[in-house]
Amino acid sequence: MASALEGFTESSFTHEAATRTIFRRGSGPGVVIMTEIPGITPAVKAFAERVAAEGFTVFLPHLFGRPGQPLSLGYALAQIGRVCISREFTVLASRGSSPITAYLRALCRSVHAELGGKGVGAIGMCMTGNFALSLMVDPVVMAPVLSQPSLPFPIGKQRRAGLHLSDADLAVVKQRAAAGVTVLGLRFTHDPTCPGERFAALRAELGAGFEGIEIDSSPGNPHKIKRLAHSVVTNDLVDEAGHPTHTALLRVLAFLRERLQ
Repeated sequence: MASALEGFTESSFTHEAATRTIFRRGSGPGVVIMTEIPGITPAVKAFAERVAAEGFTVFLPHLFGRPGQPLSLGYALAQIGRVCISREFTVLASRGSSPITAYLRALCRSVHAELGGKGVGAIGMCMTGNFALSLMVDPVVMAPVLSQPSLPFPIGKQRRAGLHLSDADLAVVKQRAAAGVTVLGLRFTHDPTCPGERFAALRAELGAGFEGIEIDSSPGNPHKIKRLAHSVVTNDLVDEAGHPTHTALLRVLAFLRERLQ
Protein backbone atom coordinates (compact mmCIF):
# COMPACT_ATOMS: atom_id res chain seq x y z
CA MET A 1 0.00 0.00 0.00
CA ALA A 2 1.33 3.41 -0.94
CA SER A 3 2.02 5.77 1.95
CA ALA A 4 0.01 8.97 2.33
CA LEU A 5 3.31 10.70 3.10
CA GLU A 6 5.87 10.49 0.29
CA GLY A 7 9.24 9.07 1.37
CA PHE A 8 7.82 7.46 4.53
CA THR A 9 6.54 3.95 5.13
CA GLU A 10 3.12 3.65 6.69
CA SER A 11 1.97 1.24 9.38
CA SER A 12 -0.25 1.29 12.45
CA PHE A 13 0.24 0.97 16.20
CA THR A 14 -2.40 -0.07 18.71
CA HIS A 15 -2.48 0.49 22.46
CA GLU A 16 -5.53 -0.16 24.66
CA ALA A 17 -7.90 -0.35 21.69
CA ALA A 18 -6.59 2.91 20.18
CA THR A 19 -5.05 2.48 16.73
CA ARG A 20 -3.28 5.23 14.81
CA THR A 21 -1.30 5.47 11.61
CA ILE A 22 2.47 5.81 12.07
CA PHE A 23 4.77 7.21 9.37
CA ARG A 24 8.39 6.04 9.49
CA ARG A 25 11.65 7.00 7.82
CA GLY A 26 15.38 6.44 8.33
CA SER A 27 17.58 4.12 10.35
CA GLY A 28 19.34 4.31 13.68
CA PRO A 29 18.01 5.19 17.15
CA GLY A 30 14.31 5.99 17.33
CA VAL A 31 12.87 9.50 17.54
CA VAL A 32 9.12 10.02 17.97
CA ILE A 33 8.04 13.38 16.53
CA MET A 34 4.65 14.63 17.67
CA THR A 35 3.30 17.07 15.15
CA GLU A 36 2.05 20.58 15.78
CA ILE A 37 -1.31 22.01 14.76
CA PRO A 38 -2.74 21.51 12.18
CA GLY A 39 -0.96 18.20 11.48
CA ILE A 40 1.85 16.72 9.42
CA THR A 41 2.30 19.70 7.10
CA PRO A 42 5.10 19.91 4.51
CA ALA A 43 7.17 21.88 7.06
CA VAL A 44 6.76 19.17 9.71
CA LYS A 45 7.58 16.52 7.11
CA ALA A 46 10.75 18.43 6.12
CA PHE A 47 11.83 18.61 9.78
CA ALA A 48 11.28 14.86 10.18
CA GLU A 49 13.33 14.22 7.04
CA ARG A 50 16.12 16.37 8.47
CA VAL A 51 16.14 14.34 11.69
CA ALA A 52 16.16 11.06 9.75
CA ALA A 53 19.07 12.27 7.61
CA GLU A 54 21.12 12.69 10.82
CA GLY A 55 21.05 8.93 11.43
CA PHE A 56 17.77 8.35 13.26
CA THR A 57 14.63 6.33 12.67
CA VAL A 58 11.80 8.85 12.76
CA PHE A 59 8.28 7.87 13.81
CA LEU A 60 5.50 10.36 13.04
CA PRO A 61 2.19 9.37 14.66
CA HIS A 62 -0.85 10.78 12.87
CA LEU A 63 -2.58 12.70 15.68
CA PHE A 64 -4.81 15.17 13.80
CA GLY A 65 -5.27 16.83 10.42
CA ARG A 66 -4.57 15.31 7.01
CA PRO A 67 -1.01 14.11 6.33
CA GLY A 68 0.79 16.32 3.83
CA GLN A 69 -1.80 19.11 3.66
CA PRO A 70 -0.18 22.59 3.69
CA LEU A 71 -0.77 25.02 6.52
CA SER A 72 -3.52 27.60 6.19
CA LEU A 73 -5.35 29.68 8.78
CA GLY A 74 -8.68 27.97 8.16
CA TYR A 75 -7.13 24.52 8.33
CA ALA A 76 -5.32 25.37 11.59
CA LEU A 77 -8.43 26.82 13.23
CA ALA A 78 -10.50 23.79 12.26
CA GLN A 79 -7.98 21.41 13.81
CA ILE A 80 -7.70 23.49 16.99
CA GLY A 81 -11.46 23.22 17.30
CA ARG A 82 -11.36 19.44 16.89
CA VAL A 83 -8.56 19.07 19.44
CA CYS A 84 -10.41 21.22 21.96
CA ILE A 85 -13.43 18.91 21.97
CA SER A 86 -11.44 15.67 21.76
CA ARG A 87 -11.35 13.48 24.87
CA GLU A 88 -7.71 12.67 24.08
CA PHE A 89 -6.59 16.26 24.69
CA THR A 90 -7.14 18.38 27.81
CA VAL A 91 -6.06 21.80 26.62
CA LEU A 92 -6.63 23.69 29.88
CA ALA A 93 -5.07 21.24 32.34
CA SER A 94 -2.09 22.73 34.18
CA ARG A 95 -1.48 19.77 36.48
CA GLY A 96 -2.41 16.79 34.37
CA SER A 97 -1.39 15.28 31.04
CA SER A 98 -3.61 14.75 28.01
CA PRO A 99 -4.89 11.13 27.88
CA ILE A 100 -3.23 10.59 24.49
CA THR A 101 0.18 10.60 26.20
CA ALA A 102 -0.50 7.05 27.45
CA TYR A 103 -0.65 5.93 23.82
CA LEU A 104 2.51 7.87 22.97
CA ARG A 105 4.42 6.36 25.90
CA ALA A 106 3.49 2.91 24.66
CA LEU A 107 4.70 3.86 21.19
CA CYS A 108 8.05 4.95 22.61
CA ARG A 109 8.40 1.65 24.47
CA SER A 110 7.61 -0.25 21.27
CA VAL A 111 10.17 1.76 19.30
CA HIS A 112 12.87 1.07 21.88
CA ALA A 113 11.99 -2.62 22.09
CA GLU A 114 12.48 -2.87 18.33
CA LEU A 115 15.55 -0.67 17.86
CA GLY A 116 17.30 -0.86 21.22
CA GLY A 117 20.15 1.52 21.94
CA LYS A 118 20.48 4.14 24.67
CA GLY A 119 16.88 5.22 24.41
CA VAL A 120 14.31 7.11 22.36
CA GLY A 121 14.00 10.78 21.46
CA ALA A 122 10.63 12.52 21.89
CA ILE A 123 9.97 15.84 20.18
CA GLY A 124 6.75 17.72 20.85
CA MET A 125 5.66 20.92 19.11
CA CYS A 126 2.92 23.43 19.88
CA MET A 127 -0.04 21.52 21.34
CA THR A 128 2.12 18.41 21.71
CA GLY A 129 5.12 20.31 23.08
CA ASN A 130 4.64 19.41 26.74
CA PHE A 131 3.87 15.81 25.82
CA ALA A 132 7.62 15.18 25.71
CA LEU A 133 7.68 15.81 29.48
CA SER A 134 4.93 13.24 30.02
CA LEU A 135 6.78 10.72 27.88
CA MET A 136 9.95 11.34 29.89
CA VAL A 137 8.29 9.58 32.81
CA ASP A 138 9.07 6.37 30.93
CA PRO A 139 12.78 5.50 31.30
CA VAL A 140 13.20 4.66 27.60
CA VAL A 141 12.83 8.37 26.70
CA MET A 142 16.32 9.84 26.89
CA ALA A 143 16.07 12.95 24.69
CA PRO A 144 12.93 15.03 25.37
CA VAL A 145 12.53 18.19 23.25
CA LEU A 146 9.78 20.76 23.89
CA SER A 147 9.36 23.12 20.94
CA GLN A 148 7.00 26.04 21.69
CA PRO A 149 5.01 23.97 24.25
CA SER A 150 1.54 25.55 24.17
CA LEU A 151 -0.51 23.51 26.67
CA PRO A 152 -2.19 24.40 28.83
CA PHE A 153 -3.65 27.32 26.91
CA PRO A 154 -2.12 30.31 28.77
CA ILE A 155 -5.37 31.68 30.19
CA GLY A 156 -4.66 33.12 33.63
CA LYS A 157 -1.51 33.25 35.73
CA GLN A 158 -1.49 29.59 36.76
CA ARG A 159 -1.87 28.30 33.22
CA ARG A 160 0.82 30.64 31.85
CA ALA A 161 3.30 28.76 34.03
CA GLY A 162 1.55 25.41 33.65
CA LEU A 163 3.50 22.35 32.52
CA HIS A 164 0.53 20.11 31.57
CA LEU A 165 1.88 17.48 33.93
CA SER A 166 0.56 15.87 37.11
CA ASP A 167 2.40 16.38 40.38
CA ALA A 168 3.33 12.68 40.45
CA ASP A 169 4.70 12.76 36.92
CA LEU A 170 6.58 15.99 37.63
CA ALA A 171 8.28 14.30 40.58
CA VAL A 172 9.52 11.53 38.26
CA VAL A 173 10.67 14.08 35.65
CA LYS A 174 12.61 15.97 38.34
CA GLN A 175 14.26 12.75 39.49
CA ARG A 176 15.30 11.87 35.95
CA ALA A 177 16.57 15.41 35.30
CA ALA A 178 18.62 15.29 38.52
CA ALA A 179 20.06 11.97 37.32
CA GLY A 180 21.29 13.56 34.10
CA VAL A 181 18.43 13.42 31.57
CA THR A 182 18.30 16.96 30.18
CA VAL A 183 15.14 18.55 28.79
CA LEU A 184 15.62 20.86 25.79
CA GLY A 185 13.09 23.65 25.23
CA LEU A 186 12.64 26.14 22.36
CA ARG A 187 10.46 29.25 22.11
CA PHE A 188 10.23 32.74 20.64
CA THR A 189 10.27 35.44 23.31
CA HIS A 190 7.01 37.09 22.25
CA ASP A 191 5.03 33.95 21.38
CA PRO A 192 1.69 34.48 23.18
CA THR A 193 0.90 30.75 23.15
CA CYS A 194 4.14 29.79 24.91
CA PRO A 195 4.76 32.51 27.52
CA GLY A 196 8.03 33.12 29.32
CA GLU A 197 6.47 31.99 32.62
CA ARG A 198 6.38 28.43 31.26
CA PHE A 199 10.13 28.32 30.71
CA ALA A 200 10.68 30.04 34.05
CA ALA A 201 8.70 27.22 35.66
CA LEU A 202 10.79 24.61 33.87
CA ARG A 203 13.99 26.26 35.10
CA ALA A 204 12.63 26.46 38.63
CA GLU A 205 11.57 22.81 38.68
CA LEU A 206 14.44 21.22 36.76
CA GLY A 207 17.37 23.55 37.41
CA ALA A 208 20.41 22.50 35.39
CA GLY A 209 18.29 19.72 33.91
CA PHE A 210 16.55 22.21 31.64
CA GLU A 211 18.25 23.80 28.63
CA GLY A 212 16.10 26.60 27.28
CA ILE A 213 16.61 28.38 23.96
CA GLU A 214 14.60 31.61 23.71
CA ILE A 215 14.81 33.45 20.40
CA ASP A 216 14.30 37.22 20.35
CA SER A 217 11.10 38.13 18.52
CA SER A 218 10.68 41.56 20.08
CA PRO A 219 9.89 44.57 17.86
CA GLY A 220 13.04 45.70 16.08
CA ASN A 221 14.96 42.49 16.75
CA PRO A 222 18.16 42.21 14.66
CA HIS A 223 16.97 39.24 12.60
CA LYS A 224 13.59 40.80 11.76
CA ILE A 225 11.72 37.86 13.23
CA LYS A 226 8.02 38.62 13.32
CA ARG A 227 6.55 39.36 16.72
CA LEU A 228 4.08 36.46 16.55
CA ALA A 229 6.64 33.88 15.39
CA HIS A 230 5.72 30.49 16.87
CA SER A 231 7.13 27.38 15.16
CA VAL A 232 10.89 27.35 15.78
CA VAL A 233 11.96 24.38 13.62
CA THR A 234 9.14 24.35 11.05
CA ASN A 235 7.04 27.25 9.78
CA ASP A 236 9.23 30.05 11.20
CA LEU A 237 12.56 28.37 10.52
CA VAL A 238 15.02 30.41 8.44
CA ASP A 239 17.42 27.73 7.29
CA GLU A 240 20.44 29.99 6.90
CA ALA A 241 23.72 29.84 8.80
CA GLY A 242 23.80 32.39 11.58
CA HIS A 243 20.06 32.79 11.90
CA PRO A 244 18.93 31.94 15.46
CA THR A 245 16.28 29.48 14.26
CA HIS A 246 18.90 27.62 12.23
CA THR A 247 21.16 27.58 15.28
CA ALA A 248 18.28 26.18 17.34
CA LEU A 249 17.67 23.45 14.74
CA LEU A 250 21.34 22.47 14.85
CA ARG A 251 21.15 22.31 18.64
CA VAL A 252 18.17 19.94 18.46
CA LEU A 253 20.07 17.63 16.12
CA ALA A 254 23.20 17.77 18.29
CA PHE A 255 21.11 17.09 21.40
CA LEU A 256 19.68 13.94 19.81
CA ARG A 257 23.15 12.76 18.82
CA GLU A 258 24.52 13.39 22.31
CA ARG A 259 21.70 11.55 24.04
CA LEU A 260 21.00 8.69 21.64
CA GLN A 261 23.97 7.85 19.42
